Amino acid sequence: MKTLKLFAVVAILALIGQAFVAAPTSAQSNVIKIASHSPLSGGQSLLGTAIRNGTELAILQLGSQVTDLGFTLEFVPFDDQATPDVGVANAQNIVNDAAILAVIGHLNSGVALPASEVYNRSDLVMVSPANTNVNITDRGYPTVNRLCGRDDAQGAAGAGYAVEELKIETAFVLHDKTAYGEGVATFFAAALEEAGVEVLGFEGTTETANFDAVITPILAQAPDLVYFGGIYNQAAVFFRQAREKGLESAFMGPDGMDGSDLAQIGGEAVVGLVYTSAAGPASLYPAAAQFVEDYRAQFGIAPEAYAAEAYAATQIVINALVNAITENGGALPTRAQVAAAVRATEDFETVIGTISFDDNGDPKVATYYILQVASADPEKWGENPLIGSVQAPSPLTAKEMMGN
Repeated sequence: MKTLKLFAVVAILALIGQAFVAAPTSAQSNVIKIASHSPLSGGQSLLGTAIRNGTELAILQLGSQVTDLGFTLEFVPFDDQATPDVGVANAQNIVNDAAILAVIGHLNSGVALPASEVYNRSDLVMVSPANTNVNITDRGYPTVNRLCGRDDAQGAAGAGYAVEELKIETAFVLHDKTAYGEGVATFFAAALEEAGVEVLGFEGTTETANFDAVITPILAQAPDLVYFGGIYNQAAVFFRQAREKGLESAFMGPDGMDGSDLAQIGGEAVVGLVYTSAAGPASLYPAAAQFVEDYRAQFGIAPEAYAAEAYAATQIVINALVNAITENGGALPTRAQVAAAVRATEDFETVIGTISFDDNGDPKVATYYILQVASADPEKWGENPLIGSVQAPSPLTAKEMMGN
């Protein structure tokens, strides 16, 4: 009986301890925090750091809009390591800090999907610069928004270029088995088949070092095109090894290829590769010239893909904070009030252009850019030429247009 009583006491103390840990910290009445959440370490840190830096630069330059209203504005970056479990653990820590009123992130849709479930339960708004998986916004959460386009349209845009410009008749489609990579590859393959292209294979792989088992059957089929739905750090190794094995197919991929590390790792093998991106080159944005200059001055490097989009996402959040504070009589707004103010974004001018969100948090109209790798020199990544672009409305916007 004494043993049973001891176990009972220990169990009760453990439950009390868990409850204490899970309780959100109190927000100071004048402190507002904006978090970024992206991979800051590991093989995908190039783009994750770009998201972090774009967020920080916007806060440094525009934060006075909030501080002038009597609040202290702080920036708190989190490293999700491109890993769902880490992202969810971080998300729980984020929502437990009541001073955090918005999150800019993620890079990986496979991380954003479970992390945003945590945010949504606590009314915490997320504005993504980079997540293209359709389920990010198709869940209809009032807290989840993105500035970039969607993989259904990105896959179709890439397939259209492959058919109309590359004149392919056969293709082999690979993906990295993530929510992002498999999703965009699925839409790309479906669009090819609809256009009459023969898809010789559709496979997923988590291999990162030795792709012999993947390359051998592709070599035997000699497709006109090989498409890799995934991220540059894995895809570049595959493309390099495929060329070394003698594969002569054209190479193509989605916006996960859009990082100078693709050239750094892939070298000459990726020169000529065509990739789609939901992030346009900064040179295309009239308002981005100063951003590029300021980014270089602040961080000593050129901005990679999604740095400007992260800056724009933070512009939207800061504007929403100002509106929520004003509508709340100058007092600290709730997370739900900030989320509602973000979703109400309409014809708002950002560094990447005018943004309006539909009721699901998609941009009402998104642009999908088609670019080609011009050099194996990673320093020249920003010089990759734009070879095409497609504009497409979000599904909700398209439905409204049809209704009218």
